[in-house]
Amino acid sequence: MRTRRGVCYPRADVSVEKKTVVKTRDFAGDFMDCRKRQRLSPETAGKSDLFDVLPDDIVVSILSKLSSTARCPSDFINVLITCKRFNSLALNSVVLSKASPKMFAVKAKNWCESAHRFLKTCADAGNVEACYTLGMIRFYCLQNRGSGASLMAKAAISSHAPALYSLAVIQFNGSGGSKNDKDLRAGVALCARASFLGHIDALRELGHCLQDGYGVRQNIAEGRRFLVQANARELAAVLSSAAASNINTHSWLMWNPHPIPQVSQRHPALPGCPLLSDFGCNVPAPEAHPASRFLAEWFDARGGMPGPGLRLCSHVGCGRPETRKHEFRRCSVCGAVNYCSRACQALDWKLRHKAECAPVERWLGEEAEGGDGNGAVDGNDDVVAGS
Repeated sequence: MRTRRGVCYPRADVSVEKKTVVKTRDFAGDFMDCRKRQRLSPETAGKSDLFDVLPDDIVVSILSKLSSTARCPSDFINVLITCKRFNSLALNSVVLSKASPKMFAVKAKNWCESAHRFLKTCADAGNVEACYTLGMIRFYCLQNRGSGASLMAKAAISSHAPALYSLAVIQFNGSGGSKNDKDLRAGVALCARASFLGHIDALRELGHCLQDGYGVRQNIAEGRRFLVQANARELAAVLSSAAASNINTHSWLMWNPHPIPQVSQRHPALPGCPLLSDFGCNVPAPEAHPASRFLAEWFDARGGMPGPGLRLCSHVGCGRPETRKHEFRRCSVCGAVNYCSRACQALDWKLRHKAECAPVERWLGEEAEGGDGNGAVDGNDDVVAGS
């Protein structure tokens, strides 16, 4: 057919032009419609986008790689808002099961029901890091002890070392129950399993247990071997991260001939070895797990008090709170700090408390008021001032 001017109509199988409406502003700032013709070549007209032809399996594989290497939650959120297909495939169980801990590292101030629901979805998909993080949040922050311990146990069954160590700390302290609920042998067994997987804090905890005969038969030589192994792993982890950041580590590997002053009379001054943290290492503290950072932020926003008469672990990288009064062990010299474990005590000693600890008179008044925890009165439960 032809128009009145004699021009032929375009054929139905070829789309040559497309009308779009573009809004522009006039000089007064008001919007006005402007119709713009977008011309398409006959070669590309009618053809589908190549992205739509990609199988879902390939897209899921790409998204899984992205989720496993995400450095912050926004890396994953930006994918969700890209298109409807990404939004549906990114929530696939395969993608969520491989998500990195930093992908769901929610800040305590941003905690909400949707964040809780997303962590639960990741945990249900089989993500062991999500199980551990949500378990710690439920057990210590939301005070849902049974559900939190179950999630940590689910991660521990999958050989998740931080979950095994956290369950060991719960057994050592009887967290969530009374002092009679402590199970030292179970704590040592969990620490041994986590140590086998290379967990540094578990190695250090097990070394101190063997040296002190705490929950296991005393073996000083074997305990010292575990401490050396823990410090060697700690140093290797710090050196590898420093090498990636181009940080000079020459001073960390030099012997310090000057003695390190010890405030406790039971521990004379010894020459410092910067190679081993339990014997005077000066390497920086290891990066805290996102779950520990969440606990620290959660209780810091509440004035640093988890409850009436309850205290936080004095090690800044821990964040664990007491679940009952006098649950944590105190420093046997000053009594001003308390720790959930020997590993936290050893780290905090070399980072901060070594310069602050000072002997004071015995603080038996508070214990005489009915303390049921690990205080200075109970000899085996004392936290030694020097590491």
